[in-house]
Amino acid sequence: MSRRTPALIAAAVLLPLALTACSSSDGDTTATGDKAAAKSDGFPYTVKNCGVTTTFKAPPKRVVTMNQHVTEIMLELDLAKSLVGTAYLDDQVLPKYGEDYASVPVIAKEYPSYEQVLAANPDFVYGGYGSAFTAGDGRSREALKKSGIESRLNTESCTKGDQPMDTLYEEIRQVGRTFGVTDRAEAWIKQAKADNAATAKKLAGIEPVPVFVYDSGDKTAFTAGGEGIGNELIERAGGANVFADLDKPFGDASWENVVARKPEVIVIYDYGATTVEQKKKRLLDDPALADVPAIKNKRFAVMPLSDAVLGVRVPAAVDKLAAQLHPGATTP
Repeated sequence: MSRRTPALIAAAVLLPLALTACSSSDGDTTATGDKAAAKSDGFPYTVKNCGVTTTFKAPPKRVVTMNQHVTEIMLELDLAKSLVGTAYLDDQVLPKYGEDYASVPVIAKEYPSYEQVLAANPDFVYGGYGSAFTAGDGRSREALKKSGIESRLNTESCTKGDQPMDTLYEEIRQVGRTFGVTDRAEAWIKQAKADNAATAKKLAGIEPVPVFVYDSGDKTAFTAGGEGIGNELIERAGGANVFADLDKPFGDASWENVVARKPEVIVIYDYGATTVEQKKKRLLDDPALADVPAIKNKRFAVMPLSDAVLGVRVPAAVDKLAAQLHPGATTP
């Protein structure tokens, strides 16, 4: 099981926060107002992220990232030189990031200890999941702050009821502002919107196919719920998540409900020690699932886990999943 165990996910997603682009009344993530924007260099810059308000007088210079998708956000924004440490990959970084990633010290295979974080002497820590800042492991944002280290949590871990693609755009925008590379962030957002529009055009008029996401699990199925980018990714790719009523990004579902909801395609998340083929075998060999249409027809799609979380891979991942769900419609 990865760092997204149900207990950790529950702790991360049940925070009573919601993201808006401009204002906050109940713990929203928000950027600064016109005064900061009017500064020629963009600083000071104040941002409220997952309940923590931080004012930056200048961009952070020594950054540790924990979890792959936030590491790739930094690399996409050409901020490798700001990284003094990284940790916790689910799979391989994209080839275009390979050289930059190789230049960054890996301070731990999974989550580093608090001492390992301090040894890198960072002034900023960027975490991908709530579990990155688990208080019981000594890495809480409060503990880091006491050591003079600012932090950011990827906002998929603390938003509910939003539009996840808009959350992704705002995540990139705020990281760009934090590091003084607004132009790079806005260029990425512009391209992402164009890529999403191109995929939508390919799928115009397509009937959505019922999809069940199999992340992991034996007694229950750990799956994608309706609150995260994974659900929107499925919808934009021409699917209908059969567990969209699960009000968090990830959660457990009973196998009885999998059978009852009759998915026509099973999307397997590829990561960790359990291979895709092992996951397929587990599903195909389960007699309780024999009548599920996706099992009968052996209709599977595969996505790297790093494609299905709030990071820079998402627009391309939408197109790749669409090609698996509707191959005829997306073939040039």
